[in-house]
Amino acid sequence: MKILIVGAGAVGGYFGARLIEKGEDVTFLVREKRKQQLLEDGLVVESKHGDVSVIPQVITAADQGSFDVVLIGTKAYHLDQAIDSVKPFVHSKTIIIPMLNGIAHIEQLQQAFSKEQVMGGLCFIESTVTADGIIQQTSGIHHFLFGELDGQATERLKQLEDVFSGTKGKFKASNSIMSELWNKYLFITAMSGVTTLFQQPIGPILELEEGQEVIKTVINEITQVMRAEGAPIAEEVEAEQYGRFIALDYKMKSSMQRDMEKGAPVEVDHLQGYLLKKAQHHKIETPVLKSIYVNVKLYEKSRS
Repeated sequence: MKILIVGAGAVGGYFGARLIEKGEDVTFLVREKRKQQLLEDGLVVESKHGDVSVIPQVITAADQGSFDVVLIGTKAYHLDQAIDSVKPFVHSKTIIIPMLNGIAHIEQLQQAFSKEQVMGGLCFIESTVTADGIIQQTSGIHHFLFGELDGQATERLKQLEDVFSGTKGKFKASNSIMSELWNKYLFITAMSGVTTLFQQPIGPILELEEGQEVIKTVINEITQVMRAEGAPIAEEVEAEQYGRFIALDYKMKSSMQRDMEKGAPVEVDHLQGYLLKKAQHHKIETPVLKSIYVNVKLYEKSRS
């Protein structure tokens, strides 16, 4: 299968490199500046799971071609542009798999392409791109989950399993991808929220009893909103999510926190903002979530 990855950043670049390392037919759709960097210096990954350095196939929006699978590895604030760029490379049977956090992008992609073409996808990875374009992946977690939105074990899902198998990244098919998406959305929204609000890694926050209370409260607020939306999350999800916080490395930061430290754009409207709109619709009070949102929006204002 011919695979197109939109973006060669910390997520798409990492998993794309692992697929190339295995021998799959992978092309990156990137901007001209990144194209020249990749052609001159290669796609370089530094990882505890093994380093990779390859000269990848790269195209820009001005090129032509057709692909069987499109993995969208951009940030949410670049999704509109990514959709416009990728449309010329998509045929009626092309499978679209987003690698974004959150949930709002699913409907946006279905509207841009079709409900049949869009699968669910999500990643668990701690990685970043250095100023000179090197992808650094630093933790033991490098998982990519994918699956049909209705949970069916289709033939094309089996084909993708074959394509993704045997890599040094952990690609796994899921028959409950919507549940996986909502659960990660809950965790990433709470994690990015408290670490940006307090401007600290998770360890120092958990050391304080009051910090623990804030984490539990925001998890509860988010859970209330998600349940009102009919999200497929378990009864014990709050305890499970808090347990994930307890298990984190002391120095663990959220990607949103790292972006703010670099003065980069953030996905606050896609994550916290989307849930706040849903909370208002369902008349649910979410004071901690609202405080988190205001804090990041003030950061955005300072950037502009």
